[in-house]
Amino acid sequence: MSAPSSAESGLSPLLILLLALSAGLSVASLYYAQPMLGILGADLGAGEGELGLVPTLTQLGYALGILLLAPLGDRHDRRRIILLKSGALIAALLLAAAAPSVGFLIAVSLAVGLAATLTQDILPAAATLANAQQRGRVVGTVMTGLLLGILLSRVVSGLVAEWFGWRATFVFAGASIVLVAYVAWRHLPRFAPTTDLAYGRLIGSLWTLWRAHPPLRRAALAQGLLAVGFSAFWSTLAIMLHGAPFHLGSAAAGAFGLAGAAGALAAPLAGHLADRRGAGLVTRLGAGLSALAFAGLALAALYAPAAWQLGLLAAGTVLFDLGVQATLIAHQTLVYRIDPGARSRLNAVLFVGMFTGMASGAVSGSLLLAAYGWAAVMAVAALAALGALWLRCRGD
Repeated sequence: MSAPSSAESGLSPLLILLLALSAGLSVASLYYAQPMLGILGADLGAGEGELGLVPTLTQLGYALGILLLAPLGDRHDRRRIILLKSGALIAALLLAAAAPSVGFLIAVSLAVGLAATLTQDILPAAATLANAQQRGRVVGTVMTGLLLGILLSRVVSGLVAEWFGWRATFVFAGASIVLVAYVAWRHLPRFAPTTDLAYGRLIGSLWTLWRAHPPLRRAALAQGLLAVGFSAFWSTLAIMLHGAPFHLGSAAAGAFGLAGAAGALAAPLAGHLADRRGAGLVTRLGAGLSALAFAGLALAALYAPAAWQLGLLAAGTVLFDLGVQATLIAHQTLVYRIDPGARSRLNAVLFVGMFTGMASGAVSGSLLLAAYGWAAVMAVAALAALGALWLRCRGD
């Protein structure tokens, strides 16, 4: 059957929870490798430059998948798309678990990123199934699941890798996507297409939407700049902690995901502020908070005593994650209201900007860490966040 109209239907609390869980488990696949890079590199005999390509190719694959695959949700049944991508993601994660070399893992990382875009089919599905009275709450709840998946994936990855090895982490990730496929098969209805555009014109319409809507351009560019700093931090944290003066393992790197999760849990409050004071204000506050947090981390790396640095690192993680996630939720509020019939494509444009920024942050962070150290990584992250703040101050 087709998805019922949002005016007539609503979502049960159980299905909202399952969709949030599915979004979190799906997007987590992008981040499991990051806390393991130190032990993974030692096992496969890879250097920092090669290791940096693992998260870079994953994020690049995700950005390409959002650009080339996510718009299909407006043209075809989203339930079927979710099931097909789930199968592809399970296969890619199991191949990563069996990787014989870092080169093979880098190639498979691109496939993981492409298939993990099923997250970007779950979000519009939730928005479509929700009625008008619950849509904001539903999207906010599913986004909370997504954000927690991004952050807690590092905790799970660090612990599993520490106790059972990095290959077991990818096996665990593949098993978790089986649950996502089951939820889609068992609980989601079929979705009626909202457009009959051929594939070429469908993809071309992304450019049309980009040109037609200045708020969409500002949202995508500003979120992309924030993502540069976000990804630079998380892509290099494990390698930085693995070296002097900390000499910490993957579990410690993953534990910083708990600090980030604290920020993500507070971020949905941004939706209430956006309703009362406008989403534009929330984007400016979020970008400003992120810039301050990254600048503080850069200064701490240069001047703070070593005994203080882990505490300052945890505090900075809470603050910049709160800023980045609050801004993302506010940007989605801005973007989803532009054209309800093009939600998959509008979502694609926003997240292409975000994950292109993440890919850029992963590669630049790795190069900066190797050449100039952690303070340089955080300084560039602060500059990128200031660029996002400048964009948001130009208009809502």
